[in-house]
Amino acid sequence: MRYLTWVLLMSLVCFGAACSNDTNTIKKDTTTTPNTTPTPPPDADNTAKNADTPGASVTNQSESEADIQISAAVRKAVVDDKALSTNAHNVKIITSNGIVTLRGPVKNDQEKSSIESKAKQVAGVSRVENLLEVEKNP
Repeated sequence: MRYLTWVLLMSLVCFGAACSNDTNTIKKDTTTTPNTTPTPPPDADNTAKNADTPGASVTNQSESEADIQISAAVRKAVVDDKALSTNAHNVKIITSNGIVTLRGPVKNDQEKSSIESKAKQVAGVSRVENLLEVEKNP
């Protein structure tokens, strides 16, 4: 009987200590540690900017093999340039009959002209329509 009483007493002491520690930890964490974790920036999303514009001269990628290869070469040149922003890497590139149309937001005028220059250097490009928009607050 004495042993059972001792076990119960020790169990209550341990349980009380465990509860006490959890409560103190919670209080300590919520009262002394401010939430200083920075909120990560939202993922780049050009979906709305790159949406097809009614009445635009070119809105869809041509299915010809030559035009697909041109778009792929321009995309590779843009993505390979690590100096460009995420938005610049995600611009819309449309090729139809050798005419490359560039659309979407970029950080600054330098990115805009850099992407246009890369597109002009791709074999098979007859003209580049640069409709890229420079962000107002980059």
